[in-house]
Formats: sequence, C-alpha cells, structure tokens
Amino acid sequence: MGGGGRRPRNCATLPRVLPLDDIRVLDLTVARAGPTAVRQLADWGADVIRIESPAKRGNDELGGTRHGSDFQNLHRNKRSLTLDLKSEAGRALFYELLPTADVVVENWRPPVKTRLGVDYETVRAINPRVVYASLSGFGQDGPYGERGGVDQIAQGLGGLMRVTGLDGQGPVRVGVPIADLSAGLYLAIGILVALHERDRTGEGRWVRTSLLESMVAMLDFQATRWTIDGEVPGQAGNDHPTLIPMGCFTTADGYVNIAGAGGRLWQGFCAAVERTEWLDDERFATAALRSRNREVLNVLIGQRLVTRTTEEWVAVMTEHGVPAGPVNTIEQTFADPQVAHLGLVANVEHHTLGQLGLIRNAVTMVGGPNTVRTASPELGQHAHEVLHDLGLDADRIAELRSKGVI
Repeated sequence: MGGGGRRPRNCATLPRVLPLDDIRVLDLTVARAGPTAVRQLADWGADVIRIESPAKRGNDELGGTRHGSDFQNLHRNKRSLTLDLKSEAGRALFYELLPTADVVVENWRPPVKTRLGVDYETVRAINPRVVYASLSGFGQDGPYGERGGVDQIAQGLGGLMRVTGLDGQGPVRVGVPIADLSAGLYLAIGILVALHERDRTGEGRWVRTSLLESMVAMLDFQATRWTIDGEVPGQAGNDHPTLIPMGCFTTADGYVNIAGAGGRLWQGFCAAVERTEWLDDERFATAALRSRNREVLNVLIGQRLVTRTTEEWVAVMTEHGVPAGPVNTIEQTFADPQVAHLGLVANVEHHTLGQLGLIRNAVTMVGGPNTVRTASPELGQHAHEVLHDLGLDADRIAELRSKGVI
C-alpha cells in the first residue's frame, strides 16, 4: 500500500513487522470521531503523526486532561508534532511533509480546512497519491454542511434516540458516543479501501463520512422497517424490537439477557424454564403471535425467572442451547472469565503515569501484532525526530520552535 513519496519496504528482504507499517498518516483530527478512525490505523502499525497546535496546553478537546484515561486510550501508538497551521511557515512545513504521506485525516468543519489551506484540492495538487479522509458532523455540503457536529446531536437527528429506552419514557441517548465511534470505524474502512484501490490506480481518493451518515447506517434493520415496510419503529426498552422472547429479565439476584425467540431456541427456552405447555398455547404458536402477545408472555416469563439466580438461569439456558448471559456492571465485565481470557486489557508503560490498562483493538489476527504498543504522546514529543527525518537541521528546528511555529 505504501509509497506516498517514501521508499517502500522491500518485502522480499525485510520481514513485515506490522500490517500497516508502510503507511504514513498525517493526523489533523480533534475530539473523538476523527481520532477513533486514526487509532484503527495506528493500532495496525501505521506511522501516525498527530499534528497539534503549539498553543494547546492542559485540557484536550474532550474536556479532560492529556494524562486522563480517555486521552490515553484514544491516542496510543501515535507520534505528536506541534505545528501552527495558521502561520505561513507552519503550512509550508505541512506541505513539505505531504509528499511523505499516504493518508491525511481531518474532521474540521468544511470551511476551516479551506481557510487553512489544507483542503483536498490543495493536498492533492502536492501529492496526488494521498488518500484524503474527511469526517464531519452532517456532510461536506448541503443545508447543514457548515454546522459543527456533536455525537448526541447526531444520535437525535439520526433517529437513534427514538428507538432507545423504554416505551413512553422519552428520547434516550446511548450510553457511549456511538455516532462518534461508528463514524470513526466507517472512515477507517473507507481509508483502507481507498489505499487498496490506489495500489491498482496509483491515485488517491477523497474519502468522506459524517456522524449523521454513520448514525443512519447504524439504524440498520430499524431503518428499513421504515424505508421498506413503512413502519415507524418505537422504543422497545430491553426487549428486542421484533423478536420474543429476547430481552432482559429480572432474576432472584439481578438481571439476565435471554435470546430464545424462534424454532429450536423457543423449544429449548420452554424446556429450560419448565413450561413446555407454552409450546401448545395458541397465543404463542408462531413468532408473529408471540410478538402480538408480547406483554402477557413477558409477564409469564418474568414470574418464572424471578425464582432463580442469574447464574443458575445462565447455566440452565446454556444446557438447553439457549443464548443467555448476565447484565454486568463495568467492574463485573472486566472480572468475567471470558473477558479475561480474551485479554481485552493491554498494559502499556507511560513515562510519567506508569503502567496503564488500555482497551486493545477488538480485532485480532493469528500470529498478528499487539495492537497496543506505545502510550499516547506528550504534546510535540516527536517534533524534533519527525522534522530531522524530513531533512531539517538542528538550527532550523530551534528557529521554528523559537518563533512558535512548532
């Protein structure tokens, strides 16, 4: 994939250490959605140079601190270069870096990148092989194109908050910034597709997504219930919107999630709760009838499940081949033996904070690399080495630093 002006690796003589180690990314992103996309590339070995303002100190864009857990998890595996893109000298340095880059990622409001002179057309004129990736709130143009985007605004505008929560309780946001995270993942996929295409065409593309686009896409079957069936989905709480029994139920000591909606699962569920007579009950004879009689069936199920503990029900459901699991607190999640077995927490050493437990990439490869390798960088930590590799001598680097360019 590589070759944005740098000498490509000779795969015949040099063993590949990391899958994306021949890709350089210039990271102009802020907040969460854009950095999430870049983190995917950094996790798999891309040389990510995070370009930050020299004036930025203290709190990060998310309102926390640079040494806070959120920042540390979001910006691992990256290098930091401070660069004042509002200055002519800063932009000139950015233009010098461009021929070495394979990817440029930004998530500013559309007019901002043009004003700074780092827009797609300007970048492409310098390096036509670059993959330029943009993430916005609502798209690069259109009625809302110049608005700034925030996760919760996208959750509401995209319809998610109207299908989340209990029926009648009013709109509810998802407990994580799902629009930010999904937009970042979609953008990372688009970047990888464009890099693959560049191997065949020799030219990069402008890859774009937005919080709103990703949010509507994430509605998935809830969206097509409207676009195909003409049905407006509502809030279903902890029940599955269309299948039953599939949802969260109270037990003697907590809660359990159970999925026994149809076919052999429904049969197994009835056997597990020792209510095989439900199989002959005409109210529950088909999936459609069970959905129609959801309230009465849920009451019957609730009366049965409250008689035993969560652990007991998970065991008996598993014995009958019915998917089931506890509803954990975050603390319980990380104490779960399967979570521990999967090694989802990866330790990394920070030079001042000590050992940090970060969340590894959700994807693994047999024989593949550790996706958490270095802690998040300090502001401008790698400015000297990046510019030295670019050919700047110590005097020029010192001069740029004294003028506040880096």
